[in-house]
Parts: sequence; structure tokens; C-alpha cells
Amino acid sequence: MVEIKKGLEDVYVKETEITYIDGQLGRLYYRGYSIFDLAEFSSFEETSYLLLYGTLPTKNELEDYSNKLRKYRTIPDNLETFLKSLPTNLNPMDVLRTSVSYLGMLERGNDPDTQIRIIASIPTIIAYYHRITDGLEPVEPSEELGHAENFLYMLKGKRPTKEEANALDKALILHMDHEMNASTFAAIVVASTLSDLYSALVAGIAALKGPLHGGANYEALKMFMEVGDPNKAEEYVIERLKAGKRIMGFGHRIYRTYDPRARVLKNIAREITKNTQYETLYEIAERIEQAAIKLLSGKGIYPNVDFYSGIVFYALGFRPEFFPTLFASARVVGWIAQVNEYLKENRIIRPKALYKGEVGKPYKPIDER
Repeated sequence: MVEIKKGLEDVYVKETEITYIDGQLGRLYYRGYSIFDLAEFSSFEETSYLLLYGTLPTKNELEDYSNKLRKYRTIPDNLETFLKSLPTNLNPMDVLRTSVSYLGMLERGNDPDTQIRIIASIPTIIAYYHRITDGLEPVEPSEELGHAENFLYMLKGKRPTKEEANALDKALILHMDHEMNASTFAAIVVASTLSDLYSALVAGIAALKGPLHGGANYEALKMFMEVGDPNKAEEYVIERLKAGKRIMGFGHRIYRTYDPRARVLKNIAREITKNTQYETLYEIAERIEQAAIKLLSGKGIYPNVDFYSGIVFYALGFRPEFFPTLFASARVVGWIAQVNEYLKENRIIRPKALYKGEVGKPYKPIDER
């Protein structure tokens, strides 16, 4: 008997030392370190180093790695020209996917810093196109600022507050890796053919673009906007579930309890929206969460990473259509780490499909069909 695992659910394709998910207890670990500790005490630079190289860096290692990230932020002039030549109504994930492919065409040789250059370049691409679509000139990256702080500086044209930079820093850490998700698997499939890293990452971006993977935070944000009033949240949840519709940002293939990333993002969203025009959105989200948990927690359905992340990104100044690119700017670290790990014992990925059609049909010339 052949058992077909739809969506490859519960199929293992490799061993890993990178990310461990405890779906029953709602825990997530990078290289053995709790995501709660990393979000509270670490930084994008330190956590990305951890995922890529397997250990927390020493002071000198972190300084050297951070300096490289700063050095490689500037994108080639012809890529900037290309971005300026594009229509301003394109899907930002299409622009990011094509820009990474563009960088891959310019890459020559096997530079050991390639992966660092990609990680450093992606926020620049995103911020440039975001400003271009707003009718503004791109802002050149600064080599004086940290990764998250510089990202917001390029977006807004001014240095962000410490609270804003800290919020983005934490959000990027939370999105950095999540074991064998669809985009990571897509990147690994390409890498297993011994194609180049850029091609593997283009596959990851293409998979993340799908609304079932990287676009759910925008859908959750639209839901909060649709409700409009915290007092209408509970009624909205009840009516939506009665109609057989999902509560966006709820439920996960692995977690059967509260997604640990959502716990951290909820706190970030509360702090970053306090006393701002976005505070009502947070209040609506919290009321929807309370109502939905009452009705869905018995089925193991709780908030996931997408429920509050959209509010955080929106409050930081990113337009909703750019949310998946922010996800990609963090997840690229996980894609690279997972690809590197798989290639240590590479075997080209080639699953099978169970044939259910006919065999031995007689061929008929076209005039007899």
C-alpha cells in the first residue's frame, strides 16, 4: 500500500541542528536558544550569525560580521536604475524576487561573503522600491546604523526612534527561521540540484509570495480595519465563524497552542501603537483574539505569527503590500542556513507521484480523433 502524504505532512527530509519547534507547548528554539530569550536580549546581527554559523559570536566575531553587513548594504547602480524604471504598482514580492535574480546575474565567482551580501542588500531593495512607489527618492544606506535601524532610516529618510528600531529588530528575529516551511523547502529543492544560492533564494521568495504563506499578516490587518470598532469585535468573530470563514492569523500546521512568536509580537504591537493613531487597531486585534480563543481554543487553534505582525509593520511605516518582503528580509537568513546544512549531505530531492491514469491507449492519427 502506498500512503500519500498530502502537503508532505509529517514527512522528514533531513536532520537539523538549526530550529526546533515544540508545537504542543508553544516553544521555538534557534540552535537551542529560546526565541523568547533571543527576542529580548539579542539583535538581528547576533541571531543571524547564530543561525548561519552555529554559535553565538564573540565580541570580535560580531563586530566583524556586523561591519560586513554594513559594508554590503549598497546595491549596484544599475540595480537602482532598474528599480526606478519599474512601474510603481507592481507586487513588491515580484520586484524583490527579480532584484535578487538580478544580483545573481552580476555575481561572479564563489565569494565567501555572498550570503552576507544578500542579507545586507535585501532591506535596501525593499526600502528603495517602497520610496519609489511613494514618489520619493531612495535614501542611501548608512554604515553607522544597526541593521533594523538602517532599514527604517532608508524607509523614512530620518533616523528612527530607539523604540521603533527595537520593535523591527525583534520582529525580524521572530521571522528568521521556522524549520521546514514551504519557502524553505522550495529553496532546498533548488539547492539540492547544486544550482547557485541566488536561484535557491529566488525559489524561496516565490513560495513566500503565496497568500497561504507570506501574505496572511496583511489579511489579518484588513480584518481589523474591517471591524473598525473594538466593541464590534466579538460579534464579528461569531458571525465570521458561523459563515464558515477563517479568523485570519489564527491556526498553524504545527502549533496546537499559542504561537510563541505571536506572544512576543503582541507585546511589541501594544508598545509600538500606544498613544498613536494605530492604538485602536491593536485594541480591535486584542478583542478579536479574546473572542476567537473562547470559540476555537478547544480545537487547538490560537493566534499565529501573522496575527500581530501586520500591526507592527504598519505602525512602523510599511505599507501592507510590502509586509511579505519584510518577512523575506528576515527569512532569507533561515533559507541560507537550512540550505547550507542540507548541502553538507546533499541528495537531489526527487519524490514520486502515484500514477492513476490509463496505460496502453492506442494512438489515433489526428484525422481520426
